[in-house]
Amino acid sequence: MMMKQFLALGVLLAAVGARAQSNPANSAVNPYSGSVQAVPYTPQVMPLSLDEAIRLGIANNLALTEARERQKSASAEKLQLVNVLLPNLSLHGETGVHEYNLEAEGFHPSTLPEFASLLPPGASLTSFPFITKVDTTIGQVNLSQALFNWAGYDVWRAAEANEKAAFYSAQSSRGLAVLNVGNSYLQALAARAQAEYARALLKTDETLLNQAHQEHLAGTAANLDELRARVQYQAQQQAVIAAEDNFEKAKIALSRQIGLSPGQKIQLTDSAPYAELHPLSIEDARTEAYANRQDFLGMKQQLRVAELERRAAAHERFPTVTFAGNWGVTGISGGIYHETFAAVGTLSVPIFQEAKFRGDHDVAEAQLDEIRSRLRDLTVRIDQQLRDSLLDLQTATETVDVAKSNVDLATTALDQTQQRFQAGVTDNLPVAEAQSTLAAAQTQYVNSVYQLNEARLGLARNLGIIDTQYRMYLQGGRPAQIRSNQAAGMPQKQNR
Repeated sequence: MMMKQFLALGVLLAAVGARAQSNPANSAVNPYSGSVQAVPYTPQVMPLSLDEAIRLGIANNLALTEARERQKSASAEKLQLVNVLLPNLSLHGETGVHEYNLEAEGFHPSTLPEFASLLPPGASLTSFPFITKVDTTIGQVNLSQALFNWAGYDVWRAAEANEKAAFYSAQSSRGLAVLNVGNSYLQALAARAQAEYARALLKTDETLLNQAHQEHLAGTAANLDELRARVQYQAQQQAVIAAEDNFEKAKIALSRQIGLSPGQKIQLTDSAPYAELHPLSIEDARTEAYANRQDFLGMKQQLRVAELERRAAAHERFPTVTFAGNWGVTGISGGIYHETFAAVGTLSVPIFQEAKFRGDHDVAEAQLDEIRSRLRDLTVRIDQQLRDSLLDLQTATETVDVAKSNVDLATTALDQTQQRFQAGVTDNLPVAEAQSTLAAAQTQYVNSVYQLNEARLGLARNLGIIDTQYRMYLQGGRPAQIRSNQAAGMPQKQNR
């Protein structure tokens, strides 16, 4: 029996060590595990609350930073497209020496007599130069404007919808960043609680070892009791070392996500939250999710983009009307300048580009069908995620209740077993078994509380409100009314 207990403890220590050594949070694979703009290192221990960790994560998380840059790129693309529809005004000026061959321009010696009357008195036609140089200066203002371009207008509206889609994508990344940082903070809290439990059990083992040693010296207990107590004490030392190592690595992973220096010492100021969460029906959850899920709202904007691009492909057959004109002066440098101007309206009608038009329309139609399919899939996936979250929340709540009861029972059993051992009624083997049972119950309780809080964050994420109301869900409350102003148009960024 004793060998089985130590074997189980050894398996537990090996599992804890394996989790501590592995590092799945790799920013090369998952950008939400990385960060930019690291906070400068300070030698002092930095107090870190959950709110502060999430604030730093929003400011420095790598995936969220990349999403913001994509949003800037979408805004820049819209500006590039709108410039096609806006008036274009430019200034043009030039001066230079030009050499002309008049014979190449159509003048011939046989035609010179026709210009004899234009020559000054005494001028000879035989000396007329056919290769001449002239220094000219030109200055003008140019204006162009697309008066009618239906396809271009559709493309600009598509770019506007694409900008909104990029905004919702950035907001969705913000929610994922909050979820990852929140889970990492909760995981660090769980690791800290596990280390505290392990140290508490180590003190108990130390007391039992001293008692067994004294009784062995007094001749009232066998040497086997002292050896058993020493083995239990050293095994618990290993558990403490593994738990502390796991806690330190959890803090390093958290620091990596929020932009802190890897060497920065931090102190978690919050405790693991636990409170009852009011039940939420699947109908209410679905309504809130469709009104607040940024990925759902972004997908609807992508559908709008595809619809407008299909319209633009259909409107390519329409004629376009443009205007171009200029006003300026032209003349010999330093001499007389003459005013020049031009005003030109252009009507362009595509006559035969049917292959291009049909190709553009088929491509746009295929993209639209793809977006529609993805939107229908996302709608079903949101319903599935909400049902999973509600089931996870219910299961985690029940698991926490059972785990808490197990800790209470195991603590009572260990206390009674210690009293029997101290009274000399039995040896310390039942004490070791009871302590192993308590350690397993405490581990299960810590994990169940972490899973409960993780389920709460997951539900808030699936509802689309994790970045604004994560604290309320972790505390166990539920908002009386979910703000859904994002469905009305372009929402404003929320600063925390």
